[in-house]
Amino acid sequence: MLTYINSTNTSTLLFLISVLGIFLNQKNILVMLMSLEMMFLAVSFNLIFASIHLDDITGQVFSLLILTVAAAESSIGLAILVIYYRIRSVIIVELMNLMKG
Repeated sequence: MLTYINSTNTSTLLFLISVLGIFLNQKNILVMLMSLEMMFLAVSFNLIFASIHLDDITGQVFSLLILTVAAAESSIGLAILVIYYRIRSVIIVELMNLMKG
């Protein structure tokens, strides 16, 4: 029981750090993407710890699905940023609205 509580506190701390990373650093899109990935990781950790605590595999399966979607989102986001950087030669979050079609 004690290890589950410590693990939950760790994942909660990781989640709060990632939320602060998103809200406090809104100018750098790469840091925002890394904070989003860390948020997915914190939720995934919490699901894994709860799954181990409850002796059920469902949380681990959901965690695997979350990490798969997070990896796909990260690769697509980085590909869009590379193309944007090649066109504009600079990445500025405030000018991202120019990408609207």
